[in-house]
Amino acid sequence: MAIPSLAMIPSGYKDGKVYSVLPSNGDGDFTFSRGSSATRVNKDGLIEVLAFDIPRLDYSDGSCPSLLLEGQSTNLLPYSNEFTNAAWSKSSTGINTSVGTNGINENIAISPDGTQNADRVNFNLQSDLDSGMFDIFAASQNNTYSTSVYLKGEGSNIGKKVSIRVKRSSGGAFTSVDTDYTLTNEWVRLEIYPLTLPSGATNGIIAFSSSEATSCLIYGAQIEEQSHSTSYIPTNGAVATRLADECNSAGNASTFNDSEGVLMVETSALANDGTFRTIAINGTPTNVNEDRIQIYFRTDANIINFGMESGDSAQFFLQFPLDVKSNNKLALKYSASSCSFWINGFEVGEELNKVMPTGLSRLDFNLQNGGDNFYGKTKQVQYFNTALTDIEIEELSSWSSFLEMAEGQQYKIK
Repeated sequence: MAIPSLAMIPSGYKDGKVYSVLPSNGDGDFTFSRGSSATRVNKDGLIEVLAFDIPRLDYSDGSCPSLLLEGQSTNLLPYSNEFTNAAWSKSSTGINTSVGTNGINENIAISPDGTQNADRVNFNLQSDLDSGMFDIFAASQNNTYSTSVYLKGEGSNIGKKVSIRVKRSSGGAFTSVDTDYTLTNEWVRLEIYPLTLPSGATNGIIAFSSSEATSCLIYGAQIEEQSHSTSYIPTNGAVATRLADECNSAGNASTFNDSEGVLMVETSALANDGTFRTIAINGTPTNVNEDRIQIYFRTDANIINFGMESGDSAQFFLQFPLDVKSNNKLALKYSASSCSFWINGFEVGEELNKVMPTGLSRLDFNLQNGGDNFYGKTKQVQYFNTALTDIEIEELSSWSSFLEMAEGQQYKIK
């Protein structure tokens, strides 16, 4: 098979830079920025805080890292991991307030970040979801929220259920999202979403209780104003915001071929969140409708799109069904005579006799004007400056083994 003229397999990075394996002279490296700290799961499986402008190679999906790119989000709980704080109210009906500090044993266990800062919440067994430990967060009517928290069982509590309720705290018709989680002997991040607060609602509330477990370990509670949960955002006395990741400008005019080539990405979306998220080979960044080749998620649920623009003329914008949250290998081959589209080793479509773009000069995780930023987990990006054969593209975009396919699609092998 031909050698790619640009290949990014997440492995090397520094402040403001994501390194590409090819070309070796550095022309294929991406510029990176994020105006805040952010967390990742490192190779040891632990949550780690990275400083401003440090790219995140995230290992939460397995032994091979992904480049994690996320949009801006805020944790609306000011004390995400300080459950003894008075912001977390404890009802003596649902919480055994005679134990520890008002029912909480502070810093009792090793948490998902590898330090001894996980708390134990002690329950009085009862079925009232509103009688337990709870916190009120600032929220607005008709807006949508997601919740996440790490829980772990201990001893005789393993296999028993803890109940979580997220709802409006006052105003509006009653609405809530209720979840019963069965405790295991491992830390598990429980994600609960979406909850859309009704008209008239003035705040939200998150509450923990149990009718079975006498206690559980807890770490890293988070409420975000969006339809899905993102990486953990620690707080300590005030709400905190993680700013958006931006990654772009790999390659130059000599890297890309206007006449023919192949763009291949292995990636997964963070959610079906109704937004455009684009990986593109772009031309001059003056107009969103100028020359480009792109693979992108769009507003439709579970749809992948392939597109090409030449000047101000759309040559094709095609979409195909896909579980976008699973890891997928996607490829777009372009030439004047034939453009074809591939998903996990299968050709899914073809367009003939198209006008090629001109001035292709960089690979971005967004569009030419900086819009439609791509948010997801990307395991590799490869660009070839020749139109590969069908057999070569099939090999490029296929799983090389059953184990790779299982890991890529997040199957569990027992």
